[in-house]
Amino acid sequence: MKTFILILTLSCTLVLISCKINNSKTTSPESTVTVYLNSKSGSSAVGEVKFQQINGLVYMSAKLEGLDPGTHAFHLHEKADCSSDDAKSSGGHWNPTAQPHGKWGSKEGYHRGDVGNFSADETGRGNIEFSTSEWCLTCDDPNKNIVGKAIIVHQGVDDYRTQPTGDAGGRVSCGGIIE
Repeated sequence: MKTFILILTLSCTLVLISCKINNSKTTSPESTVTVYLNSKSGSSAVGEVKFQQINGLVYMSAKLEGLDPGTHAFHLHEKADCSSDDAKSSGGHWNPTAQPHGKWGSKEGYHRGDVGNFSADETGRGNIEFSTSEWCLTCDDPNKNIVGKAIIVHQGVDDYRTQPTGDAGGRVSCGGIIE
């Protein structure tokens, strides 16, 4: 009888360990949103941006094309409204914590929508990847939830100083973050 109980205990332990190992290997996103960017302001800039929320972090991966070669600013704006030809219908930078414009993570402050700059190559293609715990896709916190905001790609470079926009130039591409 002791042998049977020992074998049963060991078998149950192995099954539990196996389940734990298998569950730790499968990491499915809590939420995923894909946004398609449309050209604005007479440009031909378009793109696709994917957001995934996993374990409290939001991962963003953007692929863009049709840009002028060089450096461009990438921001989140207040409203997922890209209806106007110049994308100004999306409002200003998303800034729920009322901070000055700046480089992401700056101790002087930054907007939650101040993602940063990226480069487009000689063919007009560029990529940007970003991750943060300061955003969410599935929460009720208005200081973190990016659903309902717009992605804006600007013609120029964000200088991280000029208030409130970074002097990044026209809005050449826009897409709403809609779940």
